[in-house]
Amino acid sequence: MNKITRRQALGTTAGALTVLGLTAAATGVATSAAATPAASTPQGTVDEVYQGRRIQITPGGAGHHGGHHSPGQPTVRIDGRELHIMRNADGSWISVINHYETFTEPRLLARAAVRDLQGAPLVPFGGAA
Repeated sequence: MNKITRRQALGTTAGALTVLGLTAAATGVATSAAATPAASTPQGTVDEVYQGRRIQITPGGAGHHGGHHSPGQPTVRIDGRELHIMRNADGSWISVINHYETFTEPRLLARAAVRDLQGAPLVPFGGAA
């Protein structure tokens, strides 16, 4: 009778869980990408509906938060309301919705903000109505 050691059993279990986790993550990314077709827009512009919310991104917008907008930084809107975003020194992006997770592009950041809002409206930065 062949016996397996505890180490072999744990290794096999860990490997199986890793494969399941990677498969689930890949399926989730593919599903959310496939479920969100973007409208035909000019280069660098995004206009899409994601989980029932309209995301609009325009490159290098002006007048961001009273003129504090950095040149070349995109303007991100969710349902017409501006989402305050910031670019990190390493080129990644964060938003006021989630300062603890970085994103490689504003579209991914906006989609994460939609998920984090869980249907709540985006309120203006600084609490102004």
